[in-house]
Amino acid sequence: MHLIVSATRGNNLKLAQSLEETASGLEMESKLICLEDYELPVYTPSIEEKGIPENALTLTREFHAAKGIILIAPEYNGSTPPIVSNAIAWISRSGNEDWRASFNNKPCVVATHSGGGGQKVTQTMRSQLEHLGGLVLPRAIITNYQKELNPESAQTILNQLKKLSAVLP
Repeated sequence: MHLIVSATRGNNLKLAQSLEETASGLEMESKLICLEDYELPVYTPSIEEKGIPENALTLTREFHAAKGIILIAPEYNGSTPPIVSNAIAWISRSGNEDWRASFNNKPCVVATHSGGGGQKVTQTMRSQLEHLGGLVLPRAIITNYQKELNPESAQTILNQLKKLSAVLP
C-alpha cells in the first residue's frame, strides 16, 4: 500500500485525490490521508511527557505500513507548512524504537499545489525525507493556479514509484 499524504485540505487535497485516481488506474494500491484530520498538538517535550497522542501513534502506524509515500504540501514562507514538520516530529517520538522504518528505504514522491512556483517546498520536503532515509524520486509534481496537473507526467512518476516499491524489501 502506498500512502498519499495531503498536508492540508483545499487544493493540495484535490491534488492528492487526483493522484489517488491515477494510482488506481495503474492498479497501485493506495490510501489517502490528510494530516489536518489528525489534530496533533504542537510537539514539545513537555507535551510528550503527558503521553504520546493516540493520533500520533495511528499516524506512525500508517507511515510504517506504507510501501511508498506521496507527500503533498503547499509552500509556506518558502518551506513546508508546520503541520508536516509537526507530524514528522510526533512520528519520531512515537515510542516506537524503529520509527525510522516509517521512512527508511521507502520510495517517495513530493508534490505541491502552491500559490507560487512550488520549487522551494518540494526541495525542502525532498531534503527532509532523504534525511529520514526515504528514497525520493527525482521528479516532483508541481501544480499551481496557472499550471494544472499533467496526467501523463503524473502517470509516469507514479508508475516509477510503483516499480521501485515492487523491488525494495
